[in-house]
Amino acid sequence: MKLETRKIPALRRHRVLRAMVMALGLWGGAALAQTYPARPISLIVPFPAGGTTDVLARAVGQELSKSLGQPVVIESKPGAGATLGADFVAKAKPDGYTLLMGAVHHTIATSVYKKLPYDFQKDLLPVTTVALVPNVLVVNPGVPAKSVAELLALAKASPGKYTYGSNGNGTGQHLIGAQFEGMAGVQLLHVPYKGSGPLTTDLLGGQITMSFDTITPVLPHIKAGKLRALAVTTSKRSGALPDVPTLDEAGLPGFNLGTWFGVLAPAGTPKDIVARLNTEIVKLINSPDFRKRMEDIGAEPVGNTSEQMAQQIRDDTERFAELVRKAKVSID
Repeated sequence: MKLETRKIPALRRHRVLRAMVMALGLWGGAALAQTYPARPISLIVPFPAGGTTDVLARAVGQELSKSLGQPVVIESKPGAGATLGADFVAKAKPDGYTLLMGAVHHTIATSVYKKLPYDFQKDLLPVTTVALVPNVLVVNPGVPAKSVAELLALAKASPGKYTYGSNGNGTGQHLIGAQFEGMAGVQLLHVPYKGSGPLTTDLLGGQITMSFDTITPVLPHIKAGKLRALAVTTSKRSGALPDVPTLDEAGLPGFNLGTWFGVLAPAGTPKDIVARLNTEIVKLINSPDFRKRMEDIGAEPVGNTSEQMAQQIRDDTERFAELVRKAKVSID
């Protein structure tokens, strides 16, 4: 039967046409999902190689390649506190072939940067949170402090003398350091890096005093005695460092900041593809081998739904906006 739209009232005609367009869109997305993936997938890491984001991306990519039957290529696009990599993915074609290994840093950047070329909540679509990783306050062994109390005494005696490195302006490590300064009443010098690799190198060499990095890149050096762990920044101790107290236990009550990492796709990626990615990634996260791998690097595997990750992003964006305001952290 021929549909004569000119005889349908304007409002009904609009609804009919919209339904037709939506149906065509859903059919196209379903058809694309049935053949997905047909070529290699790029997983963008917004930090240099060697950091926690890179380690987790490679762990996910290795297993995802097996389950999807196509290579997952890890690409590093560091810079501007992880925002360059996020912007690259936000502007990529929404076909499931360009993904982002995002992190809590991106929810902080929303408030820290006065202008961003993308909207993290509107331009990127959550797939799943991969893991939560506690941050840890570590110092170079040359620093004469074996506890947080001793470190604070040194810092208060020499304001601005002691330095802390971060993965860049506006990242989680930067904000944790600023929060530490505010709660402890000390003045430290912030030194931003492009990622954990160069940061850890300078920390080991004594060019900087301390860092609040995630456990993963510093854990081998802590175990080797090359770095000294004073406290973890989350509300509970880490299974990887059970003898290291929390900052709350060390005299800063209520201190509770950690780092999550997860996979995101460009907004507009077909729902069937996002669902497929979520299913495959959550499956690998829950596998015994992957969970053991996470345990070895001090990470806590998650594997939630796209909606749960989206809520996590909304909650953290609001929470960190308040912390950023109090710490007066701002980047043009």
